[in-house]
Amino acid sequence: MPQLVIFDTDVLIDAGRRIDDAISCLQRAEQKATLGVSIITQMELMVGCRNKSEFRALEKFLCRFQILGLNENIGNTSVDLIRHYRLSHGLLIADALIAATALTTRVPFVTKNRRDYRFIEGLELLSYPKAFTLEENFS
Repeated sequence: MPQLVIFDTDVLIDAGRRIDDAISCLQRAEQKATLGVSIITQMELMVGCRNKSEFRALEKFLCRFQILGLNENIGNTSVDLIRHYRLSHGLLIADALIAATALTTRVPFVTKNRRDYRFIEGLELLSYPKAFTLEENFS
């Protein structure tokens, strides 16, 4: 099992909406690995806050996660991803940066939107909401 696993923004949005699948997935993952998010995910969630109360709740929630900042390797990898996948698959800048974070740190990545990432060579995608279940381990 990985020591660190990165979660996509969509999973954390579901958790914030109290969707059972997301909450269960995060709880299972927390028992087996350190939870991580890209700083891009952190910023995406921050801009979704409608008031100071939501902002404080988000900050408290994100304390559970290791926030992975950007560096030169992530920047260069994301440029390569855009070069290879923007025209053929419509890869967006934020998705390229998040995927590059998982690729450069060589850790699994959990997302609900597999179609946004499944074409990226070398990216280890874990299925949401099945990540960290026996079913995921054998599929």
